Amino acid sequence: MSLLARGKRGGCSIVMTKKTFSIPDIQRYLKIRGFTISKKKKTQNTIKLESLPKTFLSSLIIISIFFVTPLTINLSKEKMDLSKDYENTSKNNLKKLLDNDLETKFLFEDILSFDEQPKDSVRLSASTIEELFKSTNYSLDDVRKNKLVKPISLTLLPAEMTKIENVKKRKDLFIQIILPLVIAENNNIKLDRKKLFTILNKNKNSTTEQNWLNSKFKQYGVISKDLPTLKVRMDEIPTSMIIAQAAKETGWGTSRFAQEGNALFGQWTWSGEGIKPANADKDTTHKIMKFNVLQASVKAYQRNLNTHSSYRDFRSARAEMRDNGEKLDSTALTEHLDSYAETGKEYVKILKQIIRQNNLEDFDDAKLLPSSIELKSLI
Repeated sequence: MSLLARGKRGGCSIVMTKKTFSIPDIQRYLKIRGFTISKKKKTQNTIKLESLPKTFLSSLIIISIFFVTPLTINLSKEKMDLSKDYENTSKNNLKKLLDNDLETKFLFEDILSFDEQPKDSVRLSASTIEELFKSTNYSLDDVRKNKLVKPISLTLLPAEMTKIENVKKRKDLFIQIILPLVIAENNNIKLDRKKLFTILNKNKNSTTEQNWLNSKFKQYGVISKDLPTLKVRMDEIPTSMIIAQAAKETGWGTSRFAQEGNALFGQWTWSGEGIKPANADKDTTHKIMKFNVLQASVKAYQRNLNTHSSYRDFRSARAEMRDNGEKLDSTALTEHLDSYAETGKEYVKILKQIIRQNNLEDFDDAKLLPSSIELKSLI
């Protein structure tokens, strides 16, 4: 019989190993577990091998292996503890969604539910979008000056992104489209974080508050229900960092994955709906995960950075900035994204270059004009 063990190499790839268990192996294992192997008589914690039918022995072995022995999993110096960070087994730059994995579904089920909601998505042309922005006085120059962003939420990128030859014009349009989406998601996190601190300052929580906490523990993968861990994970991501990564992953909105699947951050899926990469090896089965709307892609990206073990250092550095009362520094935090892509430090270097050359940090303190009374508290 054999047992498959799943591990991680370099933080980003699956390593499948197979181990075959012989009868001597099983006997040694049972001895380690406190059983006495005897051919003569049966006592407490004793298995008499000669008298057991083969079918019963096989059942016992299976039960011993799968219910007594932990699966042999190599997780690069850390055990698979659901109270800790969720492990990444993806070879790509973002978390591989194991669609059949219960814990992963817990982490992303609210996002998948959001993405499944009926949407009357209409793909506007680039010229129509530009006219919309102009009629609402939404320009990046104005945002840089007044730090206010119009709450215009588009669900799809224009198909003409690939045909805009003027590089600056294409970049500006891309930023204008995703900027409101990014800030909106950071606002959602801010509101949750504000509620979390209110709850933490209470001596006793209501049933409603406890239910809310339980839902957030599930969303952020804190199975141990540890409040300090939830506080570290439930935090925003600098806008400039998000824009830089989206720009890098999509070629400023021109990639096939972004155009056909609203995939701004290149998430992989093995069993879900997705787009097959054109240059993928023949023996690979992964696809790039598709989203119905751009907003869902941003949600999934932020959840990934806020829960995934590869970005623990990123979250620790962010928490330290919070504790010191400092502004979140996207350039410094980007240093901890070397696990995001196989190119490692070179990837970090490119992100910093994108942030610097396009003055993206100008948008880190930009606010989204409120579309509700609740959001006014964030202005």
